[in-house]
Amino acid sequence: MTDEEYRGPAVVQAGGTAYPVEIRLSARFEPVEGRFRWAGRTAPHTALRARLGEARLVLPGAPAVPVRLSEPDPWGAVRLTGTGRPPWRVAS
Repeated sequence: MTDEEYRGPAVVQAGGTAYPVEIRLSARFEPVEGRFRWAGRTAPHTALRARLGEARLVLPGAPAVPVRLSEPDPWGAVRLTGTGRPPWRVAS
């Protein structure tokens, strides 16, 4: 794992419910936009497939950040996307 990646536990807050999940995320800085974009997937999670749209993502020891849930795959995982500084520590 590099500074541009996070793999591990998280909580997705959607629809008033907190869902503990395992996630895998990566980030990149977009110089034209002047900001980070980050994205990844949850491990398979049936309940999140019904909660697509805007949510909050919480990583251990970090504040909640906005995240978008979309594109469920055939195995039950859900895509996560966000903008701005990633919710894990990234080298500047």
